[in-house]
Amino acid sequence: MAKAVARSKKIAAKSKPSTAAPTKTAPLAIARKALNKSPAKPVAKASRQVSAEAPKSGKWVFTFGDGKAEGKAGLRDLLGGKGANLAEMANLGLPVPPGFTIPTSVCTYFYEHNKTYPKELKAQVEKALEHVGKLTGKAFGDASNPLLVSVRSGARASMPGMMDTVLNLGLNDRTVEALAEMSGDRRFAYDSYRRFITMYSDVVLGLEHHHFEDILDTFKDGQGYSLDTDLIADDWV
Repeated sequence: MAKAVARSKKIAAKSKPSTAAPTKTAPLAIARKALNKSPAKPVAKASRQVSAEAPKSGKWVFTFGDGKAEGKAGLRDLLGGKGANLAEMANLGLPVPPGFTIPTSVCTYFYEHNKTYPKELKAQVEKALEHVGKLTGKAFGDASNPLLVSVRSGARASMPGMMDTVLNLGLNDRTVEALAEMSGDRRFAYDSYRRFITMYSDVVLGLEHHHFEDILDTFKDGQGYSLDTDLIADDWV
């Protein structure tokens, strides 16, 4: 290619000015042909990648923890950025808290089937919770040693501030007492329960956060408190 361009320049220099223009367009024509042909390779790679990463039919949950995972970094489109990276770190043996990821294929199914979930999803989630419970030595909903989990949404690309989170899922009127006893801090336990109720109501039920804050602010004003941390355990009962 470089030799051909150099030779054309020499010919252009010896010929009349009127013939110089056609020789300059030759490299552009070659470049256009190369440009038109070049996209074919990335497309082929993308199609191979999708087929290699296709999940098993009927698999709606991917677990990770204890030095292994059912996912990997290459499954970002399926597991989202968080899920894929957590799986990769678990496979590398890093001390990642155990958990599981519900893939984007569930979201696709939801909207393609009149906003319903796959029939196998509930059983697979329950099995995954049991798996996490065995790794942590806890049980979801247990009144004496409850397993608490955080639910975090994710996407293929990072979206700071756009993803909803629900913390301390598993707390209720019974398990909060177990948390208070295990932590030795009743105020911490009740405050965690309060935050869970607020987040769940906002994210899942659509009851906006400010309704709870207004109630809390009114109570604090009545008690002469300035901060949330001024409340003691008995204030939450």
